[in-house]
Amino acid sequence: MANGPRSDGDPREPISRGAGARQRVLQAALQVLDEHGLAGFTMEAVARRASASKATVYRHWPTAGALLVDAMDATFQPFPVPDTGRVETDVAQLLTAFVTLLDRTPFPRLLAAFIDAAERDPTLATLHADLTRRRREPLLVALTRARERGQLPHHLDPELSIDLLTSPFFYRRFVAHQPIPPRLIDDVIAHVLGTGGRLPDTP
Repeated sequence: MANGPRSDGDPREPISRGAGARQRVLQAALQVLDEHGLAGFTMEAVARRASASKATVYRHWPTAGALLVDAMDATFQPFPVPDTGRVETDVAQLLTAFVTLLDRTPFPRLLAAFIDAAERDPTLATLHADLTRRRREPLLVALTRARERGQLPHHLDPELSIDLLTSPFFYRRFVAHQPIPPRLIDDVIAHVLGTGGRLPDTP
């Protein structure tokens, strides 16, 4: 799960000429991706937006895919892992932060473009999978810790539980294009963790 844009790296803010060249290019990359999507994401467009030469861009990134990965990775960082003593509360805090991020522009557009790019480029898909794994880490830590403390059953599969906990929000935001109801977080947690990470048996 990813955190929001850093205060010093908001992709909507003008790129300062006083900033380091690398950081300016990363900010420019997010601006270009947000405004023009994958089709308009080129090294030339990013260089123009960053007021940098193409040589400067290529000095740090050999391909547009490598630049895209670094821009997403540098801007959206994993959430800190809460430890309230109750797994339901820890997970609720992480999911609340996640839902807030999904409702915040430009993150959904950036993520959609990044997923699209990964579908078209096997190398980028591998890098995207690694970023996704690291962003799932806070939930993985919270669930594994709760299982070790006896708050969750030992047979619970943390990875599958993360899929079940996060999928409803992705589906509503990117597939159904529906609002996320305020109670959905509590309902999902109760449904997934309240049954040991498994759906109830069908009569």
